[in-house]
Amino acid sequence: MPFTLYNAPQSTCSQRVRFVLNAKGLPFEEKKLDLLAGDQLKPDYLRVNPNGVVPTLVHDGEVVIDSSVIIEYLDEIAPEPENFTPAAPGKRAAMRALMRFIDEMAAAAVRVPTFNLAFLPRFAAMSEDEFVAFAQSKPLRREFMLAMGRHGFPAAEMDAALGRMRRTYDRMTSAIAASGGPFLQGGRPTLADIALMPAIVRMDDLGLAGTWDDRPAVARWYEAIRSHRAFRPTFYPGSLLSEMFPHLRQRRVSA
Repeated sequence: MPFTLYNAPQSTCSQRVRFVLNAKGLPFEEKKLDLLAGDQLKPDYLRVNPNGVVPTLVHDGEVVIDSSVIIEYLDEIAPEPENFTPAAPGKRAAMRALMRFIDEMAAAAVRVPTFNLAFLPRFAAMSEDEFVAFAQSKPLRREFMLAMGRHGFPAAEMDAALGRMRRTYDRMTSAIAASGGPFLQGGRPTLADIALMPAIVRMDDLGLAGTWDDRPAVARWYEAIRSHRAFRPTFYPGSLLSEMFPHLRQRRVSA
């Protein structure tokens, strides 16, 4: 049952899939792509994933793309030793509703502070023609990149993204209160927790962990997911943006 994972260490979507593979003890060949170098846009990779994004899972000749789809696929084909999908249909539906919310809200919102706080110096150093060519090469993120521009998203867009993250914390707090926690649906993590995890890690990595200081349930959730045995091998050295960009390390110290 060979698994090949095309991914990037710092990619939040890749981190979801690595967590599930590690939690299930599934050995996999990891093909690391350098996203800043444009590995995901090379013809060989586009033949595997025409969206030009990571991750992509190849399993027994099957190509599976989109991180939410991949983690559901892995939970279906390898339910042991740990399963992340509730058995009851109602709870399973609730999990999937949370996953849709996470993809629409947190996973999308966190891209704005990521680009403004981490990647902007690289883009600002490009000429306008270089940046436009880089943005136009993105099959799935073209409009996002062009909206950002070489000088980043304006303050209003940054505030709106942080507002969407605060709404995510509110939804987390409500779900945890209803389930008894510490996870979104009770005492064990589900795929919804795994889908959410990289966005919260990214906020912490950007020096923005203080944005949930007034929501203790979020802090307890974060501590619980970080305690899972799959967390450390998922976030191996080089998986955090603050390890790549010195200016982010300074932000974390001052945050």
